[in-house]
Amino acid sequence: MIIAIIGIILGVIVGYYIPITASGVFSIYFSVAILAAIDSLFGGIRANLEERFDSIIFISGFFGNSILAFALAYIGDQLGVPLYYAAVFAFGTRLFNNFSIIRRHMLKRI
Repeated sequence: MIIAIIGIILGVIVGYYIPITASGVFSIYFSVAILAAIDSLFGGIRANLEERFDSIIFISGFFGNSILAFALAYIGDQLGVPLYYAAVFAFGTRLFNNFSIIRRHMLKRI
């Protein structure tokens, strides 16, 4: 757990001092990929609270979901079909579901 917190702190520091900007053309792709990454993060927190966390599953899901969401948005954009809506719906639903389960675990501990 401490390694994850250190990683988050380092990521924020690096992101603050080395700002990387992307073209507005890619904003939809990156936003869907970030949503997928946040969904994986919440899934990892949930798995940790349920004491069934596996780092290999988390890392593969984190990068796999992000890349898949980015690719889905890109392919949909090339076809002229807003496929990113499917990713937003799927990851958004999972995100709120995981959040509600995390909230219940935290409230039970209090």
